[in-house]
Amino acid sequence: MTATKIVGGVCGSLLVFLLVKWGADAIYEGGHGAEEMEAAYVIEVEGEGDTATAEAEEVVGPTFAELLASADVAKGEKTFGKCKACHKVEDGKNATGPYLFAVVDRPMASVEGFKYSDALLALGGTWTPEELNAFIESPKSYAPGTKMSFKGISKPADRANLIAYLATLGG
Repeated sequence: MTATKIVGGVCGSLLVFLLVKWGADAIYEGGHGAEEMEAAYVIEVEGEGDTATAEAEEVVGPTFAELLASADVAKGEKTFGKCKACHKVEDGKNATGPYLFAVVDRPMASVEGFKYSDALLALGGTWTPEELNAFIESPKSYAPGTKMSFKGISKPADRANLIAYLATLGG
């Protein structure tokens, strides 16, 4: 009987260690095989940087001016749907944000009766298509401290279409 207890204790201990190992493997490997893993960061070696730079230069797309020249106003009107919750296109009708009637080439922070954030008041200048493009891409980056909570529109073609649409409003 004693021998059975000893063998049972050894087998039980081995089973516990085996289960702990399987659990640790599942946690630390996350179920990924070695073939699926990627490096968290890449260390460039001398001579390889030139190749990476050349590849990055090949990927460059059309400029904003080219996108704006070929912009689709109808698509821009559709993209404006993201802006409708806070902005109106009727002259003088403010909402959460200022009205956007004739916004293209209008002085920044110039709508009467709208309380702009200090960040926008400090900018000065004019809402040119290029300035609107930069602002719409990431309002928080363009004017840190702005009250505008919209995260921005990441696709350059969508921004160009939207600006082309805004240019048709009272301009």
